[in-house]
Formats: sequence, C-alpha cells, structure tokens
Amino acid sequence: MAKVLVVDDERDIQDLFLQHFRREIRQGDLEFVFSFSGEEAMSFIENPEHEAVLILSDINMPGMSGLELLKHIKEKYATPPPVVMMITAYGDENNYRMAMKLGADDFLTKPLDFRSLKEKLKTKIL
Repeated sequence: MAKVLVVDDERDIQDLFLQHFRREIRQGDLEFVFSFSGEEAMSFIENPEHEAVLILSDINMPGMSGLELLKHIKEKYATPPPVVMMITAYGDENNYRMAMKLGADDFLTKPLDFRSLKEKLKTKIL
C-alpha cells in the first residue's frame, strides 16, 4: 500500500480525495493522510515512521508555503527523496519555474483533474 500525504489549507480537499480514490483505498492500493498546513506536514514528515511515498502539496497556504515545504523536503530527504507534486490554483509561470527549480516532480493546477491524477500516481508510485 502506498501512502500519500496531501497538504492543503482547504479542508474540503480531504472529502474530494476520499471520494475520487475510494476504489483504490478500498482495494488497499492507496492510503491518504491529510495535513492542513505546511507546518503540520513537516511534523508528519519528521516522524521516522511516516512512510509517505508521495506528497501532494498546495503552493499557496498561510504560514509555510508549499514552496517552502518543498525546499525543506528536498534538502532534508535526499535518499530516497519522496515524490513531491505541487498543486496551485494559479498556473502562473513563476510558481511553475520555482517549483521545478526546487525539485518538484510534477505541477498540477486546480481544479484537479482526478482522472489525470490517477494516471500520474500509477506511473509514479503504484
């Protein structure tokens, strides 16, 4: 079972993921864990037993931004690095360039296309 950490300050994202991935969750292919801030995500990741193989993080959050979280993850967890996919409501070139420069493995825009996301997860972690 692959564990995915979803980081987003919008709490309704949890219901969307659980709804769109219910088959994968029920079959035991995926497990989702949710953090609602960059700081909360860091606390989760710093636990040596977190087991997340993929992190989906929003960029624009109060407090620690998704880009700051990405930078910290890629600096601290070089071997093996978790796959980190950035999510933003703003598909602007500046955020995209910064995310890629910091080591993001992919960049998605809201509203999420869950069909496309499922395909990406299959190629990256399943």
